[in-house]
Amino acid sequence: MKTEKQKMLAGELYRPGCPEIQADQAANKAWLVRYNAALGLPPAERRALLAERFAEVGAGAVVRPPFFCDFGYNIGLGDGVFLNFNCVILDVVAVTIGAGTQIGPLVQILTADHPRDPEARRAELEFGRPIRIGSNVWIGGGAIILPGVTVGDDAIIGAGSVVTRDVPPGATVMGNPARIRSGTADPG
Repeated sequence: MKTEKQKMLAGELYRPGCPEIQADQAANKAWLVRYNAALGLPPAERRALLAERFAEVGAGAVVRPPFFCDFGYNIGLGDGVFLNFNCVILDVVAVTIGAGTQIGPLVQILTADHPRDPEARRAELEFGRPIRIGSNVWIGGGAIILPGVTVGDDAIIGAGSVVTRDVPPGATVMGNPARIRSGTADPG
């Protein structure tokens, strides 16, 4: 029998109010208070704070406070990743961001999802779908990446876009929902 946390990490339906998950979130909140107070520290010291909580922090990775996440331990950053102010990552499952990716302010990366069945929602069940963002991606300010999306290497996501589907390598997508713009990589 799996624990609720094991179900969460596996992307299965789970109850977020269980004591183990609540304890993890409380520890993360305490870490966020420390991290978000560190804006004036040199990047190397902020990077050391990230390494306390994240699954992976590549060389030269920068996350400008304030920053918000659910757990932290499901986030992996490649070398040279840059997240600007006020990014939110709901990391109930893995979020992987490839080397050299630049993410604008107010971007939301959301792995948390909810059942479509109203009875399952009434039962307060949730699940997550992992997000993978490739290398050398540029995500404009205010973009939202929805659960389960993969963004290919070298892609560009326009500011304010809502990404509901996978983005092919090298493509430029914009809008709500985000769509590939002409002159970019063919979607399929």
